[in-house]
Amino acid sequence: MDIVGNGFLARNLRALTGRHPETVALAAGVSWASGTSDADFAREAALLRDVTKRCVADGRRLLFFSTAATGMYGLAEGPGKEDTPVTPCTPYGAHKLALEGMLRDSGADHLILRLGHLVGRDQPEHQLLPTLVRQLRQGRVRVHKGAARDLIDVKDVVTVIDRLLGLGLRSETVNVASGFATSVEDIVDHLRRGLGLEAHYEYQDAGVQHVISIEKLRSLVPQVDALGFGPDYHRRILADFTCAGASGRPAPANRTQGAR
Repeated sequence: MDIVGNGFLARNLRALTGRHPETVALAAGVSWASGTSDADFAREAALLRDVTKRCVADGRRLLFFSTAATGMYGLAEGPGKEDTPVTPCTPYGAHKLALEGMLRDSGADHLILRLGHLVGRDQPEHQLLPTLVRQLRQGRVRVHKGAARDLIDVKDVVTVIDRLLGLGLRSETVNVASGFATSVEDIVDHLRRGLGLEAHYEYQDAGVQHVISIEKLRSLVPQVDALGFGPDYHRRILADFTCAGASGRPAPANRTQGAR
């Protein structure tokens, strides 16, 4: 596998170096879900066009990372599914959906993965968990009432990617998530207890809660059952994060290329 990018996801994908030589993984681009910069979006679109042209020219498959988070599925009725038309509810979600369409129209062999919220060591500081940890250490954390997020260990994501690529999938879109949404308040409570901190919670307007369907993922990769996805899955990965990934030295926040 050739990897385009050098950020959080790209570094974890290096575990697959030497495997899937027919695949180019585009692990660079906008990874800031709250981002609204037209310039950043334009740079990612230009990068996708460039990498897509190269894949068409040499007949390789492009692995593209989209989002299954609130921006994509936040307005969906019921669990968000890959084959159901969606109406993005953020500029980031609309941007990722547009890039998916650009890739499908390019003629390149491709696999689109819509990812949940990745959790792991040395995440960029602007992503969800490092942001919450930073606020907890400052003694005041903002919690959106009713908001929930699907967390998934980046190591498990790499395991799933390895399996999916081994199937030789082409022109497919697959959600890669745990399939269970955890309230943001519960996430904050777990982080606070794990780090031994006390903080004042500032509750803000109700947040969006949605569930990501992994029915398609389970049908393609039954081995995901061994990863422990379920209502308590987040407890393990949050415990791992507070022990190893919340050292206070998150990766610099490059919000465009290489920031995954």
